[in-house]
Amino acid sequence: MTPSPDPRSSPEKLEAFVQRTLRDLPPRRAPRSLEPRVLAELSRRAAQPWWRKSFVHWPLPARATFLVASAACVKLVLMAAVWVMAGVDAAGWQEAMAQPLTWWESGRAVFSACTGFVDIMFRNIPALWLYGGLAFIATMYAAILGLGAAALKALQAQR
Repeated sequence: MTPSPDPRSSPEKLEAFVQRTLRDLPPRRAPRSLEPRVLAELSRRAAQPWWRKSFVHWPLPARATFLVASAACVKLVLMAAVWVMAGVDAAGWQEAMAQPLTWWESGRAVFSACTGFVDIMFRNIPALWLYGGLAFIATMYAAILGLGAAALKALQAQR
């Protein structure tokens, strides 16, 4: 059911009226108990030990140990599955244990190829071009900072 069209009203006028009415409303106040509850929760989270926090907050050695242990567990589970499906075969078990992690070797080969490429490229680019590129980047960075500061100053001057 659509309202009858009124030639005096338009969507723009209605939108302006609603926006003006909502802007004139007083701001809602937060409950008095909100601030103490938020501060208590923040202090409770800050007091937690590292192993109760998210993975990003763990110390680097703990994260590395966890990743290595997880990879070892995945390898053991996969090897156990192959062992169960193929039957107990000592030669197959030794071969599976002796094989390196192929994904690790592949990743290492890709990383080595990328670093070799970057090394070759940097050795073949003249030093003057590298210094010129760095100077250009520094100049553009300074220009962006200067333009941002000027825009901020202009915006603050209008208020």
